Order: sequence, then structure tokens, then C-alpha cells
Amino acid sequence: MLKDFSLQSLFMGCLTAFVGFASSFAVIIQGLKGVGATDLEAGSGLMALSVSMGVCAIVLSLATRLPISIAWSTPGGALLATTGAVVGGFPAAVGAFIVCALLIVIAGLFKPLGRAVAAIPAPLANAMLSGVIIGLCFAPVKAISADLWLGLPIVVAWVVIGSFKRLFAVPAALVAFVLVLVFGVDIPPDAFAALSKSLAPPVEFVLPVFNWQALVSIALPLFIVTMASQNIPGIAVLKVNRYEPDPGPLFAATGLFSLFSAPFGGHAVNLAAITAAMCAGEDAHPDPKRRYWAAVIGGLGYVIFGLLAGVVTAFVALAPPILIQAVAGLALIGAFSGSAVAAFQAPETREAAALTFLITASGVSFGGISGAFWGLLAGGAMLALQRAVALAKK
Repeated sequence: MLKDFSLQSLFMGCLTAFVGFASSFAVIIQGLKGVGATDLEAGSGLMALSVSMGVCAIVLSLATRLPISIAWSTPGGALLATTGAVVGGFPAAVGAFIVCALLIVIAGLFKPLGRAVAAIPAPLANAMLSGVIIGLCFAPVKAISADLWLGLPIVVAWVVIGSFKRLFAVPAALVAFVLVLVFGVDIPPDAFAALSKSLAPPVEFVLPVFNWQALVSIALPLFIVTMASQNIPGIAVLKVNRYEPDPGPLFAATGLFSLFSAPFGGHAVNLAAITAAMCAGEDAHPDPKRRYWAAVIGGLGYVIFGLLAGVVTAFVALAPPILIQAVAGLALIGAFSGSAVAAFQAPETREAAALTFLITASGVSFGGISGAFWGLLAGGAMLALQRAVALAKK
């Protein structure tokens, strides 16, 4: 095992952990706070997710000798940010996280459920995802409008660095955010001294509450976007790189680690897609049989970042909310463009996808249930009706 270790895998693993954490932790914090988490609960959730996905990546990669890269559910974080507080507050959201984790485990162990998720029309799943994301994608423009000198440097850094290397666009925006916060925001003199008190990992156990509004508004949409936009593409990335994993056990493992993180505020961990390509590609090592070390090192990096989650959330709390929303929005632009193109590409499903997108993006809720669920339901009903009419005409 140690003979497979290489400096090339070490570098790629470190890069994977940095990019994976830096590019989307803002989305996670924004999402957890969106469903009612306090700063401490959001920090605990960030810690639990980062440690869980790190340990999960290490365990799966060493067990299978495959580069199994794990990530938190970034689309799920965006979903939470747009869902808003539910009946029962954050404890009810945690209850929904637990149900979502159990559904992922079942999807891995019970093949019919996994096939049912895979059978959801891709245009509708992508339309729901783009509808969930679009609200946060407006944040960079809103940040510039709110304060030109604070918002513009973050966007400019993302544009300029992204023009040369897209992989580093969001980390560059994050660096700009830190500089803007340090030099452009009036921070109380004792604030940075207080950060030293946040060095201990934030751990906050949340007693879950279960109610049907949170289950339908959070658990089901979170399960769908996590499976459709993370777990299934994660398997596809591995197959593109000529690996043939058994998807079921991997899905079940991510659900199990999601279950471990849920009582501490974590919403879901899953197979990675973007960082999976980094660990599974030739840049990790010319020999495919030795690339799993990149995922192992990346997992160790996630654990370290997770233990520093208290400092991260305490520092972010010093900034105007619109600035961290801007970073989160920039991190989601790529996901939005990809999902939107996939949603509206096929003419025969375009109207159903548009209905799903519009209802989801509206942010409205009916009966305490978020628009993401109703959007998918309405789009599915319209698609079924169109297909029934087309079949009757034949």
C-alpha cells in the first residue's frame, strides 16, 4: 500500500482538498443558516461534513484501492439556502437530514429505489437544480449594487483568474473576500483576538425533530439533488477514467457517513464529481492503480479543514452577509450554467423543464412545502400528460 504513495498524488490530494473546501464552504454555511442554524450550529455542521467526507474518502479509497473522492452536497447547500426556515426550526431540518441520509443508504442497498432515482427525467432534475441555484447566483450582482468597492473586487478576481485557470476562480474570489474583509470592513478591534477562541472544533449536538413539512421540503429534494447531481455523476466520472466500481455500496457508505454528520448539523456527503476528476485523472499519477492515494490525501486535508471550521465560520461572521453570499453565488455559476443547458437542451421536455424551473426559482411554498418539491411534481405531471397525449395521437 505505501509503495503506491507518490509525491504527485500528494500534491493532487492537497489541491483537491483545498479546491473542494474553499470553492464551496460558503454555500454550505449559507445553506445551514438559511434553515435556521446559528453561527455555532453552522460551524458544527461544516466541521461534521468536512470530517465525515474526509474519513469516508479515506476508508473507501483504501478499501477499494480506487480514487473515491467524497464531497459535501453543494447543490444541497444551495437548496437549503433557498428553502428558508421550516416548521420546527433547525432541529426539524436536522431531522430531515437524517431521513435523507437513510434514503441514500436505502438507495444503495435497495436497487429498485436507486433505479427510481436514476429514472427521474434528467431535464427535470437539472431544471430543479438550476431553479434552486439561481437565487444565490444573483448575489454577486447584488453585492456590487450594495457596495461597489466591497463587491466588485471579489467578482473581478473571479473573472480574471477564471479566464486563465477556471479551477482557481473561486479560491481567487475567496482570497479577494478575505482582503476586502480585512482592509475594507470596519471590524471591532477585539474581533480578531476573539478568533483565537474559535480554534477548538465547534461541536454542537442538535436533537432532531421530525415533521412532514420538513421531510417534504428538505429531505426529499435534498435526496434527489444529492443523488442526481452528485452521486450518479460521481460514478460516471470514475467510469470515464476506466474504473468500474459497484455503485450500491458506495452510495450506502456516503449515506452512512451523512447519518453520522446529521446530528451535528451536517446535511449530506456524497461522491464528488469535479474533485473526483482531479483524483481519478492522469494528473494524480500515470498509473491508474496508484491514484487512490490522491483521494486518501484529499480526505486527510478535509479532516484538517474540518477541525478548523470554528475559525472559518467565526471569520465569515465578521463580514456583511451579502459578501459571503456573493462568494457562494460565484461558486455556483458553473453548476447553474451546466444544469440550465442540460434542462433545456431537448425540445420535447423543454416546457416541462421550464415549469419545474420557474416554480422552484420562485421560492414560494404551499402548505409549508418548498417550491423545489412542487416544481418537480408539476414538471413531472406536465411531462406525463404530454407523453400520454402524444401516445393517444398515434
